[in-house]
Amino acid sequence: MSNSTNRSRLLRRRPRLALCQEDFNILEALAEGGFRRNPDLADRLFDELSRARILSAKKLPSNTVAIGRAVTYRDETSGQETTVKLVLPADADISQQRVSVMTPIGIALIGLAEGAVFHWKTRDGASRAFTVLRVSSGDTHAETLLQ
Repeated sequence: MSNSTNRSRLLRRRPRLALCQEDFNILEALAEGGFRRNPDLADRLFDELSRARILSAKKLPSNTVAIGRAVTYRDETSGQETTVKLVLPADADISQQRVSVMTPIGIALIGLAEGAVFHWKTRDGASRAFTVLRVSSGDTHAETLLQ
């Protein structure tokens, strides 16, 4: 196999995911409940959950995107950086940069670590690549529940 073929496969490999058990349980319930409203989105979330490494809330690295944490990512096409806080659907408010975990971007971000690159399809079918630059060290949803 040529070096360019190996590089191409590596670039398409999906990044590793890590979730705390509590967030996993919440996301699984949201996906199950979302099947009637948006089966494609629920399937996408189940796919992500199936490949996640599950940790206790205390062991989840602070540089990993979780419910309740802010994340800054860069669009590699435009160079634009965006910061959002990943929240539960009831807490979503795009005017305050609070993005639901039950949106395509929320599903794409959950569980990623700083430095991860993820690929994104826009509504018009264009491919984009985003890089996770920073994750706040704020409390995760699970850490808040444990307090």
